[in-house]
Amino acid sequence: MLTGRRYRLDLTADQAEYAERVGGICRAVWNTALEQRREYRRRDAWINYPQQAKELVEAKAEHGWLKDAPSHCLQQTLMDLDRACRMHGTFGVRWRSGRRWRPSFRFPDVKQIEVQRLGRRRGRVKLPKLGWVRFRWSRALGGTIRSATVSYNGRHWYVSFLVEDGIIAPERHASTATAGVDRGVAVAVATSAGRLYDREFTTHGEGKRYRRLQQKLARQKKGSVNRKRIIAALRAVKRREVNRRADFNAWVANRVTARYGLVALEALRTRNMTASARGTVAEPGRNVSQKSGLNRSILQKGWHRFELALANAARYTGTRIVKVPAAYTSLTCSRCRMIDPESRESQAVYRCRSCGYSENADVNAAKNIRNAVGHAVSACGDLGTGRSVKQEPAGTREELPLQPV
Repeated sequence: MLTGRRYRLDLTADQAEYAERVGGICRAVWNTALEQRREYRRRDAWINYPQQAKELVEAKAEHGWLKDAPSHCLQQTLMDLDRACRMHGTFGVRWRSGRRWRPSFRFPDVKQIEVQRLGRRRGRVKLPKLGWVRFRWSRALGGTIRSATVSYNGRHWYVSFLVEDGIIAPERHASTATAGVDRGVAVAVATSAGRLYDREFTTHGEGKRYRRLQQKLARQKKGSVNRKRIIAALRAVKRREVNRRADFNAWVANRVTARYGLVALEALRTRNMTASARGTVAEPGRNVSQKSGLNRSILQKGWHRFELALANAARYTGTRIVKVPAAYTSLTCSRCRMIDPESRESQAVYRCRSCGYSENADVNAAKNIRNAVGHAVSACGDLGTGRSVKQEPAGTREELPLQPV
């Protein structure tokens, strides 16, 4: 199966400056090609990758700064754009903002990539035009390399290898047990077996520091050095929160998929659920502050990220993931099937007014999700026994065996 291996790079000052420049060039190529595609669509025409790749060669002859970036990186950017437009539509693909987008670029030609291990904690990789770059050998590669992606995340540069680990996905799970999983705002994950998984992703001190930094940011002049410094400090706090959430999701997904052969989830559209309720000037929204607080709680628990982590872990165990309709799962008694909003006494307590059944509200909802497996909807995104969630990107060509030290 295809999987990812991510390592922190130790770039020199010149290498870091060059990597940032290449990331900017790839962003410019993406935005220009996307605008070209949109102009074609407005005229009811279509332009695809081969034509844009040909025009890129002509543009490099006219604009010398495009030659600074490796050709394969620019071609891969156009391939990624072509794939995104086919999946989401030309007008559904986003621009890459200079302020919000984190620089990244991919090397798809494995013939130009060479990896060597230097010691217990160090390794190095040879990349086109970057040369030899040292990185922290935090884990074994465990397979053959298919591509390499260099990216920037706040303070450090990283290299991610797409690796074929040689593991064959099992056809089915060793267990036939079924579990329902409920995602909540009081408890991140609850299973129908009664297990509750939750943790705090931000400490009390980090929360206070983040609020103080936000207050300082409001008093800074836009474009000033102090404003950039405070923004960097805010991002550092958020980055720790994101890393903890990713670790938690992977940990819980591993436990759930190891125990159960079939896992049922609610078919939730998190992006629609966390949309703003502000409305328009003509029709302002209602209960905006309450909806804003709910949006923050949902995003903080990482509902969508947990779903992705569950699908990724299911590839190695053969667990099947299905999605069931989410309507009334939190208001229905899992014993007598009576639907009564008054039975949900609080965020944590469910006490049926019909049969007297009492249970944790999230566990009761998880049992309803498990019982609804027979009425499951099409599990779009169910990658447990199908294709890999870490698909080989378009444009990768051959495998590269590890080079001996």
